[in-house]
Amino acid sequence: MLATAAQADRDSTQASATAGQADPNDNPATDIASITADRGIVTRPGRFTIEPSFSHAHSNSTAVAVEGYTVIPALLIGLINISEIQRDIFVGAMSLKYGFTSKFEAAVRVPYLSISEDLREREVFQGTPVDTLRESSGEGLGDVELSARYQLTDGLGGWPYVIGAMRVRAPTGEGPYDVEQRVILDDQGNPIGIELENRPTGSGFWAFEPGFTFIYPSDPAVLFGNLSYVWTLKEEQGFENGGTVDPGDIVRFGFGMGFAFNDRTSFSLGYDHSIIRKTTLERNNDIFASNFDSIQIGSLSFGLSQRLTQATSLSLTVSIGVTENAPNSEITLKLPISL
Repeated sequence: MLATAAQADRDSTQASATAGQADPNDNPATDIASITADRGIVTRPGRFTIEPSFSHAHSNSTAVAVEGYTVIPALLIGLINISEIQRDIFVGAMSLKYGFTSKFEAAVRVPYLSISEDLREREVFQGTPVDTLRESSGEGLGDVELSARYQLTDGLGGWPYVIGAMRVRAPTGEGPYDVEQRVILDDQGNPIGIELENRPTGSGFWAFEPGFTFIYPSDPAVLFGNLSYVWTLKEEQGFENGGTVDPGDIVRFGFGMGFAFNDRTSFSLGYDHSIIRKTTLERNNDIFASNFDSIQIGSLSFGLSQRLTQATSLSLTVSIGVTENAPNSEITLKLPISL
């Protein structure tokens, strides 16, 4: 029901490949910082990494609703409602990672969101030339994420590194059922949608995401990809909200390439795609009867990474939405610090 922060929120970073090192503990893929979170080799044993980050996602969409009939294909008799929505999502997050062994790491990520949404439209199904502007916003803690990653292969013999991961998202943010709602009615009193008084900062549901990451060093480039499945637990949300609500599960995949200009600067290019199944309700609700079976969210990302010191690097990623439901643009800045 809510592809926020989207999914909002969803964690775009970038890739930095490194040249060979004299240290025997190093390998060509050790220091990859990938376009999407958790695409690099696991953190070295005993190393603690603090990663503050900031991102801004902007969305702009236009919807047209028609109430009327056609006399001939070029002539419409009736009313047309055109609305334009602009949404800005700011996410500040702090991530902590620790390498327990040479193949196992654990991490926690705590985000804080600020959402602003403007809706410009003409009065629904009313013949008026006057536009109205409505504003809504939301601010607060997002959904906290816990993750663990284990390196399954060593990338020897021409094989890629394969890393298994499990991510758990807790509903610590304010979900769509936690904020005030208003049912939108047409002139006949029939429900045509639901409007939230404030923007939610979380999904409101527990989610579990198992997945795999594949990394293949091909000097001077590093190829990478990922595949994961997000399983969201259904929960009882009350009779007025349709009873038990089962948010749609998500299939995620992506791929890309990192290229090292030198031992300090690298460039990355990648693509990420998510397929989100629609939300189902225990009690049938006509408001959601016309929803699509799935939502496609795809984005193309590119970025730069610069090593500032031996323990600190700065990365900047820009993502461009290539599907209608993806944010138009997203900019992410990260500063990982290893201790």
